[in-house]
Amino acid sequence: MSALEPDTAPGASAGIASHYAQAQKRFRKILDDITPFVHQRWAGTAILGLLYAVRAFTIGGWYIVTYALGIYLLNLFLAFLTPKFDPALEEGDEDEDGPALPTKQDDEFRPFIRRLPEFKFWFFSTRAFLIAFFCTLFDFFDLPVFWPILLGYFIILFAITMRRQIMHMIKYKYLPWDYGKKQYGANAAAKSAK
Repeated sequence: MSALEPDTAPGASAGIASHYAQAQKRFRKILDDITPFVHQRWAGTAILGLLYAVRAFTIGGWYIVTYALGIYLLNLFLAFLTPKFDPALEEGDEDEDGPALPTKQDDEFRPFIRRLPEFKFWFFSTRAFLIAFFCTLFDFFDLPVFWPILLGYFIILFAITMRRQIMHMIKYKYLPWDYGKKQYGANAAAKSAK
């Protein structure tokens, strides 16, 4: 065999890459197909979370895995509540309170765009529950810790971060959900007619 002749290894790796690309396309097709079913997706994730909680409670332990899962889910939730373009970081506004969302008719309309869209929030949450469930299958992830300290720390962290997020929402006058917002145009007329 000369140095110019190709060996069989690149062909084998090309075959693996081809199968990986096909699997990736199938997975994306499945994700695209389930995108419109918001309530069903979140119900499945809630069931998965309940299964994880039952498993972690019945076998006892895996407190570090559960704590890491909680911190990760809290981080995802905060990104879900935060606007993509943070008004606190925008420059050029001379108010002493900082920039705010439009409140007058002549102000520019800016819709609320999330930093983390709902679908990605669902996908990352579901993936986190699956990884945490997988970690409970191995004993080396069950580190000995005093769980009440972790629980107390998580509760304090949750309270502080949610308080800060709510204060940010009040200061810049935005709501990250549609419930309770005024509706204008044809949708409002149709809903009031009913």
